[in-house]
Amino acid sequence: MEEIDRAIVAALTVDGRLSYTDLAERVGLSVSAVHQRVRRLEQRGVIKGYGAKVSFEALDLPLTAFVAIRPFDPSQPDDAPERLAHLPEIDSCYSVAGEDFYLLLVRVAGPADLERVLQEIRTSANVTTRTTVVLSTPYEHRPPKLALPAEQPRPRGVAAEPSGG
Repeated sequence: MEEIDRAIVAALTVDGRLSYTDLAERVGLSVSAVHQRVRRLEQRGVIKGYGAKVSFEALDLPLTAFVAIRPFDPSQPDDAPERLAHLPEIDSCYSVAGEDFYLLLVRVAGPADLERVLQEIRTSANVTTRTTVVLSTPYEHRPPKLALPAEQPRPRGVAAEPSGG
């Protein structure tokens, strides 16, 4: 990916609501050039979409848990994601390496809801579960570190990484 595209993606991961004018100013291009590049990044699937970051506590879903699942019978079809797609409490489903097959991120109102969802997961997908309740979240959804090549000049408004020492 070109350096200027990396700078655009980096800026949008920090603030997806940047106007094309503000984005153009940050990366040192015209508004029309930025608009074209953003459209191409969307078409190529680099930018998959835009969304709001919400407070799950404010939505009355303060309990977050990670639920590792594995089938009772490993020879059964690997269709747990499809079998669990109807459960809105499952925020994310990750296929993982190791003993477990999938790791689910679950958000619910409280322990009784978590217990109900765990039972629905076990029944729907014919799996065993291992649950870890999140006590606090110091950070999540951090923007990725997008390295810009050192040998090329940086776009206007893109700061260099501080050197460690």
